Order: sequence, then structure tokens, then C-alpha cells
Amino acid sequence: MSICASKTTAPLASSTASFFGGRSGRRCQSSSTTARAYRKKPMDRPETTRVPPTNPEGMPKVPPQDLPSRPRRNRRSPSVRKAFQETILTPDNFIYPIFVHDEGDENIPIGSMPGQDRLSFKSGMIKKVAEARAAGVNQVVVFPKTPDDLKTACGKEAFNPQGLAQRSISLLKDTFPDLEVYTDVALDPYNTMGHDGMVRSDGVILNDETVYYLCQQAVSQARAGADVISPSDMMDGRVGAIRQALDDEGFTNVSIMSYTAKYNSAYYGPFREALDSAPPPGNEGWKIPKDKAEYQMDPANVRECLRESALDEAEGADIMMVKPAGAYLDIIKMLKDNTTLPISAYQVSGEYSMLKAAAAAGYLDERSAVLESLMAIKRAGADLTLTYYAIDAARWLQDS
Repeated sequence: MSICASKTTAPLASSTASFFGGRSGRRCQSSSTTARAYRKKPMDRPETTRVPPTNPEGMPKVPPQDLPSRPRRNRRSPSVRKAFQETILTPDNFIYPIFVHDEGDENIPIGSMPGQDRLSFKSGMIKKVAEARAAGVNQVVVFPKTPDDLKTACGKEAFNPQGLAQRSISLLKDTFPDLEVYTDVALDPYNTMGHDGMVRSDGVILNDETVYYLCQQAVSQARAGADVISPSDMMDGRVGAIRQALDDEGFTNVSIMSYTAKYNSAYYGPFREALDSAPPPGNEGWKIPKDKAEYQMDPANVRECLRESALDEAEGADIMMVKPAGAYLDIIKMLKDNTTLPISAYQVSGEYSMLKAAAAAGYLDERSAVLESLMAIKRAGADLTLTYYAIDAARWLQDS
């Protein structure tokens, strides 16, 4: 019953009249009477060549519903829908993750991530970043593939001034001075045990000792020319320690994008293949945790991210990230509602590979599904999205 209906109004004669008969009450009756009188006037309009649309055969003849508001009026044409669109997705929102290797001049395809390669440091990396820039994507994050012979239990290659990450950052900034270069700060690409921190013999991930090396890693990346340092390790206190180390070295304008809510997710598998960084099996003499549950967040937890975000903000983070993105839109929204800092989200390798597999099987239209997923991430509150679809999505947006 509508808000204008009286409790004493007699039921209408038919179900059709009941549904479409409109509002009762003095004001509603008066309005309805005026409208009926207006509709009885002969139509007076300019001549037109427009042909009226044809109704489908068998369409019932019913009186119009007496509705004061019809939301579909604001969705009736492409121009109207575009004018009222609340979330606008642009290539400026994207950060393109790149995998880099220095084991030859050829790019190496990543089997579990169709369309993505380990890019050769000498040529492939520059060509791919130039391609991204041509599509409108001017932000990248660098992930180096460390050769096995350079990996150690403590991951000291992470802060080698001539390391692959440092050389890649420097070459990118030399070639594209206005490119925004993000880095990854963690020990897993350099650690023989595949963890973001050093692993003790009983399987405990050492926190403070790891942070000490992360600070050296961050400073070495800043010296190479990095614009944004991105600690992905989830060690306690690392944001404040890195901020202090950067400031002490004079890098006060280098930003920190903290992996604030990084979950112990099953969606990271293809990434670990790309960098060959999955934790290996341990043995009786040295336990190696099979996953990263000791330091990454439990997928079942929500409130925990508020604690992490409060600490990261207090310690000097400039941007806070949620990883993964698609299955954690509620976390993105929660962080957005509880901070004034920009929020980023990582559409991770597993999300990318699922979309690729579904599109290859013909189950989804790739372009539509990808853009919808990226729009949802931004709608939830992400200002930046790290996505392997950055180049394709940017081109699709330009073509739309």
C-alpha cells in the first residue's frame, strides 16, 4: 500500500487495478484528477519523421503505474548513464607489475600467467614499459627474478647496489624520467627459504632482524631512483623503521606504499612461479613453514586490518594497500572509510589467471569481465590498482 492510501480505502475490483490504480487520499486524488484532465487534451506537437517503436506481439494493455519516481529514467540512454556514472576508471588508476630477469636477452613466458613474461633486463623491460606508457599507464612496480646462486638464507642480495632490482630501477628512471617507479621490499625473492623474512631453525620468522635488512633494501632502492618503496613483508614495525632510514639518508620525498592488509591467500600461486620464490620443503634440521600464516593476515579476519592500518598510518605510510583485491572488497571499503590516506589494491596473479582461463574457455567475455572487476575494485575505494591487465585495460578504456 502506498503512503497516500487510507486505511479505510475499499479494495479495488481487480488485481490489475490494485497494482496500477495508484495512490488514494485527498492530495493524491486531486493530483490524479488533474493529470487525467491534462491527458484528455488533444496532442499538440511539432511534426516529426521519427517512427514510433513497435510493441511485441502479445503485450498486455495495462494502465501506467502511478509512480512518483522511476529510477530507470536516469538509466535510459548512454548519455544519461555516462553523466550520472559515480565511479570513473582511467589508466591513471593503474600500476603495472613487471617481472624482470637478467639471464639472457629473451623474454621468458610465465606458463600460469598467459600473456605475461619475465622481461629481459637488457631490452624487454624497456620495450614493455614503453608500451604501457603509450597506453596511458605511467606507473610500474618492479619484481626481480633472482638467480638461485645469489640466494642466501638471509637474503643479502636484496640490498646489493648492483642487484637486478637496483639496476632495473636506475635504467627505468634514466630512460623515462617521469615514470613513477614502485619497488617491492621483502626478502622472499632473495631468500633460499622462500619467506619474506629470515627463518630460524624452528620455523619462526625473525621480525626485528628482518626489518634491519629491509631498511637497507629500501635505502638501496631509493638510491637507485625509486619513487615509492613498497614493503610487502608484513613484519611488525617495518614502516616506521623504513621511514626513519629513508629520512636519515635524505630521501624525505620518497613515498611508502605499505602492504597494510596482505592476506595469507591462495591466489598468489602464479606469482611465486613467476619469481620461483615459493617456500621449499624443510627438513628435521631446519623447519620451513609451508605458508606465510605466521605473518600474513588470516582471510577470516576483518577487524585486524584496522589495527594494521592504524599502525602503518602512525608510522608514516603514504599509501595503504589491500592484497588480494577481488575477494577483499569489504576490506578495501573498510580501510577507505577509516583513513584519509590513499588506498591501493592488488589484483593478484591468481585473479588474473582465473580471468584468463575463463576467457580462453569461452565462459566470459574477457574485456567486459576485466573492466567490471577493475571498476568494482575502484568503487570499493581503491585509488590505485596493481593489475597485470593494466595495458589491456587502458587500451579498452580508450576504445570505449
